Amino acid sequence: MKKYKNTKDSRVSITELMLPSHSNFSGKVHGGHILNLMDQIAFACASKHSQHYCVTASVNKVDFLNPIEVGELVTLKASVNYTGKTSMVVGVRVESENITTGVKKHCNSSYFTMVAKGPKGENVDIPGLIIDSEQGIRRFSRSLKRKEQAIKRKSSFKASQFKIEEHLELLDNENVKLDLN
Repeated sequence: MKKYKNTKDSRVSITELMLPSHSNFSGKVHGGHILNLMDQIAFACASKHSQHYCVTASVNKVDFLNPIEVGELVTLKASVNYTGKTSMVVGVRVESENITTGVKKHCNSSYFTMVAKGPKGENVDIPGLIIDSEQGIRRFSRSLKRKEQAIKRKSSFKASQFKIEEHLELLDNENVKLDLN
């Protein structure tokens, strides 16, 4: 296995026609179907990079920006943005295309943390990332920031360390009624 790999070596993309069986009650493509496709492409990209079976450890923020219509082509693109010792962050971009007009829409971007597993289910080391562009540095740095923020979020809301008085003011202008008795 190589010690470092270029992002180009593990990029993956798929295009799929959205069928009526993929739709929700409003006639748009079901978000769960898109999430399933995103997880599959993140797996393919991470496995290609690590040369190991990979599992999804977390998904960072999924925003559905535009609806996807039945009959549109959906293209998902994935690339490794960050590598740690055994985990990597795979960026996934989802675009839809109206077949008759050619109009494309950005529908979603998300970040999947994937962990490489050995034959007995143990975490295994992965190749590092060769960064060869400003965009690569931006993506790697953004992944580091998200990692820092996640650690901070976890620790600041631990039940044993949570101080209610520090958070009550935040609720003042929210659609909430406190009934602590």
